[in-house]
Amino acid sequence: MTNNSITSREPKIPPNKISPEALALLGGGKIAYVKMVRSEDVQKQFPQAPRLAPGTLLYALHAADGTPIMLTDSREAAIANAWSQELETVSVH
Repeated sequence: MTNNSITSREPKIPPNKISPEALALLGGGKIAYVKMVRSEDVQKQFPQAPRLAPGTLLYALHAADGTPIMLTDSREAAIANAWSQELETVSVH
């Protein structure tokens, strides 16, 4: 059992101060996250995606540095894709 109240003695770096290159190296390039995306925002992250009906909720799998990997209609499919690529998914807030 782990104790989540133990804090690291290393200084905390605000997320906006970490470079994309440093984020890409987190977990040896084996970390990804799933993010809910509205269909209206899909074209910004996935320019090759077809036009979608407004108001549709989708799930995008991203590399630790924010690079989009895939887009799907279920969170479970995004996680399964991460696992198939030997990526560990983490929760982001």
